[in-house]
Amino acid sequence: MRYLMLFVFLSCVSPAVAAPNIVLFLADDLSRSDCSPFGGKSVPTPNMARLAKDGMTFTHAFVASPSCAPSRAALLTGLDPMRNGAMLNHSRPKADLKKWPAYFQDLGYEVVAIGKVAHYAQVTEYGFDHISHFKYHEDECIAECVKWLENRQANKPTKPLCLLVGTNWPHVPWPKESKIEEKELPPKLVDTPETRNARSRYLEAVANCDRDLGIIYDAAKKHFGEELFFAFTSDHGSQFPFGKWNCYDAGVRTPLMAVSPKRVKAGTTTDAMVSWIDLLPTLLAVAGGKPPESLSGKSFDKVLSGKAEKHREKLFFTHSADGKMNLYPIRAVRTKEWKYIRNLDPSAEHHTHVDKGNAGTDGRSYWDSWAKLAMTDEKAAAVVKRYVTRPAEELYDVANDPWELKNLAGDAAQVERLKVMRADLDAWMKANGDEGLATERTLAKPKAKN
Repeated sequence: MRYLMLFVFLSCVSPAVAAPNIVLFLADDLSRSDCSPFGGKSVPTPNMARLAKDGMTFTHAFVASPSCAPSRAALLTGLDPMRNGAMLNHSRPKADLKKWPAYFQDLGYEVVAIGKVAHYAQVTEYGFDHISHFKYHEDECIAECVKWLENRQANKPTKPLCLLVGTNWPHVPWPKESKIEEKELPPKLVDTPETRNARSRYLEAVANCDRDLGIIYDAAKKHFGEELFFAFTSDHGSQFPFGKWNCYDAGVRTPLMAVSPKRVKAGTTTDAMVSWIDLLPTLLAVAGGKPPESLSGKSFDKVLSGKAEKHREKLFFTHSADGKMNLYPIRAVRTKEWKYIRNLDPSAEHHTHVDKGNAGTDGRSYWDSWAKLAMTDEKAAAVVKRYVTRPAEELYDVANDPWELKNLAGDAAQVERLKVMRADLDAWMKANGDEGLATERTLAKPKAKN
């Protein structure tokens, strides 16, 4: 009897924490610098501001790769792109890998993807319990997600939910009309009327993204209350020069916020360095599971709970070909203060959908104005040249040069730093079986048909 009473007492003072319902909201092509909690001033993002007030804001969060398919495959496998097999854009991870849904299903979760979560229809191969609205710009996905959630909860489910929701905003095509005016152009862009018009339309799309975020956040709080873990982030930067398809911070640094009434202190900020490959093991830990040590990613749940202030000392990035549009492979390593970029084929020209897309599209509509101005304007010519031609190595003091404007790779004072960061990148590539340009060319070869 005494043992029974002791068990009851201990159960009362140390109750088991219920598995939280997890909602992960993914933006598409959203630049961190355009979000108000991260310094954006041109477009109000009140719902992002709400999350910052309600939870934890990560100032140093990054993706593994600055294009859609590799970034999302890294998220959904917890593995670096060269390990999961999806280094090239539009490619898919290896079929035999355990992926996000299976990990949470093992913990008793219902696992659902609505909207753009994986790279469009690739989501059908991941093993989710339910998927919908994964085609290009099915923007009704947000309203349909709310309806689906209402119906699910009305049926009194017995399992906790792990819901991944992906808005298509602010991916192109941007809204045709916008009244939002850019207060200050990012310093790497050429200031032309066409650029400002494109930025205005993009910022309208950012507002759409923030609206969608608020709708899903409200629905999640309504249905799950205190038993909620909600996170928001973006797959990489926006489709402007030096952003998406590049390993500059404008391409790989991402907004990240987490809200959980029982697990995360509201209104907090952390400068711990974290990566998208860390999200799978982190949320597994939040759900009560034990993340496999074999993953590239590592849980930062102690950062969320306030028990740790640091997570990673350095992060690595890879960018590979984007079909025939972008054949410019890049590798990079970043610490809190410094970034080293290695362009694997510097003799080639750098091109993307921005400058090689169809005339009149969201990219070419302003790029052509840059090229025209560059014929008579030295500043514009320098920007265009910097975009198209890259040196073999780039080194940036990102703590003091956040837009990576001054390449210090040739600075005699940085010889030792350059040597160390080269070695760090070499070691990481070797550990992942990445032979650089040789690996790129092997991956790009057409697969033989059986």
